[in-house]
Amino acid sequence: MKQQANLIRAGQVIEHDGRRWTVLKQQIITPGKGGAFIQVEMRDLKTGNKTNERWRTADTVERLMTEDKDYTYSYEDGDNIVLMDPETFEQVLLHKDLFGEQLPFLQDNMPLNVKLVEGDAVGVSLPPQVTLEITEADPVVKGQTASSSYKPALLSNGVKTLVPPFIEAGERVVVRTDDASYVERAK
Repeated sequence: MKQQANLIRAGQVIEHDGRRWTVLKQQIITPGKGGAFIQVEMRDLKTGNKTNERWRTADTVERLMTEDKDYTYSYEDGDNIVLMDPETFEQVLLHKDLFGEQLPFLQDNMPLNVKLVEGDAVGVSLPPQVTLEITEADPVVKGQTASSSYKPALLSNGVKTLVPPFIEAGERVVVRTDDASYVERAK
């Protein structure tokens, strides 16, 4: 399906120069002189190579239609992640690179949404939030209660985040899977 270049968004799959690309970032740039253009950072689905491409906003780009399918995380197998189809119980292998920075947030039996283009996996979506335990938290510095200050903490999956001063090691917290930011204490 053809679409204007200025409608490209992160997560879409496009065809360019005979290859399939998944869009990682996009930015519309309006220089002081001349027409606006869109700069897109994208990854080749076959080789995994990243590239930047620029189009004028009026140019057209071929967008591929994606199909969403739900899977359940099973286990890790070397460089692959094994997912199970909850309806047919078939197992599917996906490479770890497809998960990007969300890989440490995978938990047993976690429901995942996989984007497919003609049967090939091109993207994975995790639930927006997960509950994890704080393994290390810096002590509170006295006198910093007047302003909203955060302190560094280490989550049970090895990811570092910033938490409010009242959170201690051993507590369970809810964090976002897209940027590892603190949301709230776990209930």
